[in-house]
Amino acid sequence: MRSFDGSYVLVGFDGSAGAERALRRAVEEARTRRLSLTVCHAWHWPYPVPPSGPEALETVRRMGRHTLDHGVFVARRICPALTVRPRFAAGPASAILIEESENAALAIVGSHGRGGFAGLDAGSTALQLAAYGHCPVMVIRGDPGAGSPIVVGVDGSTSSEAALAFAYEDAALRGRPVRAVYACWEPEAIASAEMGMFRDPEQLRMLSAARLERTVSPWREKYPYVETETRLVMRTPRHALLEAAADAGLLVVGDRGLGGVTGLRLGSVSHAVLDHAPCSVAIVRPRR
Repeated sequence: MRSFDGSYVLVGFDGSAGAERALRRAVEEARTRRLSLTVCHAWHWPYPVPPSGPEALETVRRMGRHTLDHGVFVARRICPALTVRPRFAAGPASAILIEESENAALAIVGSHGRGGFAGLDAGSTALQLAAYGHCPVMVIRGDPGAGSPIVVGVDGSTSSEAALAFAYEDAALRGRPVRAVYACWEPEAIASAEMGMFRDPEQLRMLSAARLERTVSPWREKYPYVETETRLVMRTPRHALLEAAADAGLLVVGDRGLGGVTGLRLGSVSHAVLDHAPCSVAIVRPRR
């Protein structure tokens, strides 16, 4: 069933309310996917002035270890049969999570945290992990309602195909519907020979609808038991996806779409949905 390689689910835990939600989702993901769980805490001296001595630094380290032990305890209490591995390390949380993600099937962090596992402001751990992680990254915001759809962005790119694979696999595991959204108003993603279509919205709509169906059709065939809705929207991708995710349990996008700027690790649409989506977000990149 699993489309993504990796031997475990990775979760960043700092003891905050957001991290608690991420931990519970990570336990659920590991149990559903029949994988082990790695609970990771990165500790560091949190103040601008250096520690007064080794005793102060050791106190901070012990506090970090206590936080990790609590996370592992909670995970094992939720699912006693689950194999849970603690990962305790000194250094920047983003760097440690990115390193750990290399052999993970999925990495999960909360949308808000404290210390190393911060929220979704520019430069946060969640954003860094989404941009540089080696596996799909899920940023948890709120709790999905029962039966809420999984929304996935479609644009025909390689990253979009990876997002579709993740969305359909997750939908199949959870018995949720998929809502595939294609926003056909992004000039940067249109070949120069087709630019004239922007003066003929109906022609643009017909071509885009055909592309949407052509892209989603193989996944419908592979997962015939997953209810699928396709939605063509004559708006920019970020607006279309944010609107479509209003009642979603998860929004899945690729790391970069067709209109992305070469060299950027995370496209503008992916960045926008991380900042503004009303639900949890999964950023998926093709396996290199």
